[in-house]
Amino acid sequence: MGALVPPGAMFHKRPMATMAEDSEDDAPAAAAPVLSRGIRRLGTALLDYALPPRCPGCGLVVGEVGQFCLDCWNSLHFLDGPACARCSVPLPTALPGVASECGACLADPPPFDGAPAALAYGPVARTVALRLKYGRRLGHARLMARLMARPFEALAGEAEPLLVPVPLHRWRLWSRGFNQAALIADELARLTGAAHDPHLLVRRKATAALRGKGRREREKIVAGAFALAPDAKVRAAGRHLILIDDVHASGATLRAAARALRRSGAARVSALCWARVVHDVPDNAAPFDFAVLDSDMQR
Repeated sequence: MGALVPPGAMFHKRPMATMAEDSEDDAPAAAAPVLSRGIRRLGTALLDYALPPRCPGCGLVVGEVGQFCLDCWNSLHFLDGPACARCSVPLPTALPGVASECGACLADPPPFDGAPAALAYGPVARTVALRLKYGRRLGHARLMARLMARPFEALAGEAEPLLVPVPLHRWRLWSRGFNQAALIADELARLTGAAHDPHLLVRRKATAALRGKGRREREKIVAGAFALAPDAKVRAAGRHLILIDDVHASGATLRAAARALRRSGAARVSALCWARVVHDVPDNAAPFDFAVLDSDMQR
């Protein structure tokens, strides 16, 4: 089939000899993309043979990179039902489309307007997060962002949000080499077209481990841990800021970061995570405490 011609294009008669010469000259150019695609397919096939794609949850060989096996996929608990309008914790008795708040938010409203997560925290969600964070499986950030895109669209609405990853303290960043929240935010920005500002919020102090601490103790530990960048008020004024993180456990980190962002003059501050602990989900009966592996706020 010949190339498509734009509507309204003019046709001109040309000598047959010239047309024949052009077709001969175009043949190598037309064959080049086909050859390139063939080489890429061959390279992909060889790579898949040597290093086959594996399920990010259990390691079973699967058909494509970033694809879960059937068992792991079926074990995922997506948080897409009725939820608290303030903190987004699932509310099984709430009516769809009706704004309801949980008892905890009514008693002590958090500093964010919605904090959904793609999944309930469970064995597979935990494994993916740990392999990104401590196993350096950086490609998992793309997988996580893909599943976070749906709750992101619902959270963002018609506004033009600004993605703000929860920052690491500089010592933690230097030792690890990357910030997993920033990687997820970057992939989410690429998928959705949303703006991304990884330097709007800064971590100004390292903090002690939160393991085994109660809510009040955790809140005290993280108090004052975050601050705005010098020109943050100019960049954030009137915007909808969405904090991005991997796991929403006790919520101490998100609340501390959201309080700092509130001082920027933003119109709205929300949060979005890969997974959150939901205690009435069977897989979350004994949630893993990330503070076991880090001394800096589970980070």
